[in-house]
Amino acid sequence: MQPDQARLSDTAAWLAKAAADLRSAEHALCAPSPLREDALFHSQQAVEKSLKAFLTWHDMPYRKTHSIEELGRQCAALDGSLGPLVDEAVPLSEYAWKFRYPGESETPTAEETDEALRLARRVVAAILNRLPGEARPQID
Repeated sequence: MQPDQARLSDTAAWLAKAAADLRSAEHALCAPSPLREDALFHSQQAVEKSLKAFLTWHDMPYRKTHSIEELGRQCAALDGSLGPLVDEAVPLSEYAWKFRYPGESETPTAEETDEALRLARRVVAAILNRLPGEARPQID
């Protein structure tokens, strides 16, 4: 049975956004003065959007949220092997807001930022590996 074209298109659109966020995180770190806060935000966004792609593919509704834990639990309910990776990624949720607004927050370290990006790449890759090739976006 062929996958529903709208579901295929929506899944690919989420994955394309996740890939763009990974690229944005990488570019932020290549700046002459690295934009670590932006790299953390885009790392979180890449994970969030890849989880939404997985749920979209499986036709599972989800709330409008930035919570990696909430989205990840839904994904792990569909594929239990995602559980440990979701557990590892949960702390990224705070990067959706932590550095986005004025206020008191410590400056992220290079190690923290690099680890967040590595983790985001692993989550996106894990999701891609669990989806059919035709759901993957054509990325330049």
